[in-house]
Amino acid sequence: MFIHWGPYSLASVEASWPIMGVSRWGISEADYRQLPNRFNPLKFDPTAWVRLAKAAGQRYIVFTSKHHDGFCMFDSAYTNYKITRTPYGKDIAAQLAEAAHKENIPLGFYYSPPDLNHPGFRDTSIDSNKNWRGEPWRAEWSTYLDYMEMQLRELLTGYGDLFVVWFDGLSEQRKFDGYRFHKLIREMQPQTLINNRVGLTGDYVTPEQRLPKAIPVKGAKVGNTDPNDSGLSAVAPTPDQFQPWETCMTINNTWAYNRNDRNFKSTTELVRALIEAASKGGNFLLNVGPTPDGEIQPEFVERLEQIGAWLAKNGEAIYGTTFGPLQQTPGLRSTAKGKTVYLHILDWPGAELSIDNLPGQVRRVRWLGGTATPTFKRAGAKLVIGLATVKPDPHATVLAIDMK
Repeated sequence: MFIHWGPYSLASVEASWPIMGVSRWGISEADYRQLPNRFNPLKFDPTAWVRLAKAAGQRYIVFTSKHHDGFCMFDSAYTNYKITRTPYGKDIAAQLAEAAHKENIPLGFYYSPPDLNHPGFRDTSIDSNKNWRGEPWRAEWSTYLDYMEMQLRELLTGYGDLFVVWFDGLSEQRKFDGYRFHKLIREMQPQTLINNRVGLTGDYVTPEQRLPKAIPVKGAKVGNTDPNDSGLSAVAPTPDQFQPWETCMTINNTWAYNRNDRNFKSTTELVRALIEAASKGGNFLLNVGPTPDGEIQPEFVERLEQIGAWLAKNGEAIYGTTFGPLQQTPGLRSTAKGKTVYLHILDWPGAELSIDNLPGQVRRVRWLGGTATPTFKRAGAKLVIGLATVKPDPHATVLAIDMK
């Protein structure tokens, strides 16, 4: 579960981008900056959020501790532009961390290296849309990097064990001196993962709002939004060649809460995106944008619970798996774990499913959605599986093939 939340939810606008030259949101920078004065999410229940993530089958949470606008959802000692200076007055990140640790679900923090509120990052006397990328040539730049370090130390020492520090460095990420912050995180919490958005590859790469066309390998260019991937593998790479990755995606079209955005992806679309990610060895970080009151809107809850119901039956084919041996097969995706290959059937083939060139000898075939045991036989290079006793799942039907 990815969570984008802050005072911007009051205006139903995207996080930060309205003050970065994106005029379509219809809010001035001055008005945007005043939103914290009205932010008072009295219905925020961190335990309910965490339990929803668990009900959805999600295994970790990433929360926006600070977005590009510089507003902190944690009680940083180094700024007044923070949640504890709003009418709400309490540390949101601390409450979420406490709930996550009690519910035994790993928590990570999104932390934006860009900070449009800090005078070391840019000349704050002019509009953000003119210098939102930062001004590293100014003498004040070093004071901003020191500010980053102090805040990261706060997050790494005050909120328990962190699963990940999820940077979002935007353009020219090298200006943030990623080596400095990798070293800091490795020293303070060696088990914490680091993504690739502070100028270094880190532990994994992060395509955004999209899925790679094939399996990423080391050195692959898997951009945030650029669809022109390069360095991908259409066949299963060796473990040392594989590039760990995670895609992040929204349920509608916006990261933050937007009462006007009703373009929700269906549960089937979301389940199949999860399958697509897993079939190429990736993780799926699915976003919610809570309301100004602190609730997660019912359209999101409904889809998350339905994904959880599908995973309750088919999670064996997702959790702990990696890319499967069958790639680029129309209407079919595969994942693998140990001696088991999982077939995710997207397009129902009818009475039989015919598979070409599946390596190894088959011991048995199982249907994860029910108790029936599908029949199977070899026909030359083909494996033919009988589906007469299998009921199609509306999202995706999963068969487990246990190999000898």
